[in-house]
Amino acid sequence: MTGPAADGIVVLKIGGGLASIPDALETVCAAAAELARMRRLVVVPGGGPFADSVREFDRHHGLTDDAAHWMAILAMDQYAHVLAQRIDRAVLLEEPGAIGAAVGAGRPVVLAPYRWMRSADVLPHSWEVTSDSVAAFIAGALDAAHLALVKPREGNAEEMVDGYFLQVVPADLPWTVIGWERAGELLEVVARQTST
Repeated sequence: MTGPAADGIVVLKIGGGLASIPDALETVCAAAAELARMRRLVVVPGGGPFADSVREFDRHHGLTDDAAHWMAILAMDQYAHVLAQRIDRAVLLEEPGAIGAAVGAGRPVVLAPYRWMRSADVLPHSWEVTSDSVAAFIAGALDAAHLALVKPREGNAEEMVDGYFLQVVPADLPWTVIGWERAGELLEVVARQTST
C-alpha cells in the first residue's frame, strides 16, 4: 500500500537553525511536502531565531523557568507559521483536538504546539528541554510510526538531541536525526526505519 493513509503518522521536527543556512529551509520544506504525498505527516517546528530571542532576553534580563519555557513554546508557534507558509499544501493547526481530522485529510499538518503543550504540561520547564523533546512527546501522544528530526548538520543521533529527549521518546518509536542536506532522503530513511 502507498499513499498518505497507508502507514502510521510520521512526525517531522524541522529545526529552527535551518533558517540561518542558505537554501536549507526551502530544501527541507520541499522534502516535507514530498513526504506528505506518501505518508501522513505532522510537522513540529523548532524555535529558531524566535527562541534565540527568548534565550537572549533571559540572559540579559532573567526570566523564571516557567516564563522562559512558555515563551520558547510560543516561539515554536511563530516558526510554525513560517513552515506552514513554505510547505506546499500545508495546514497550520493550533487546536490540539483537531489533529486527528487534519492528519487524515492527506495534507501536511504543521502543528503550532503552544495550546497542545499547555493542555498537557508534562515536560520540565528548563532550557534542557527543547523542541526535540516536544516533538518526541507529540510523536508518543499520536502513537506515531516514526519521528524524524532534521538538523543543521549530521552527527551522532543521541548527541544531537536535547538532554531530556531520551527520557520522553517512547522506547518502541523508531527515530532518526538527519542533516538538512539529506532531506531528500527522508522517505527512504523513514521507510527503512519503520520496516525494521
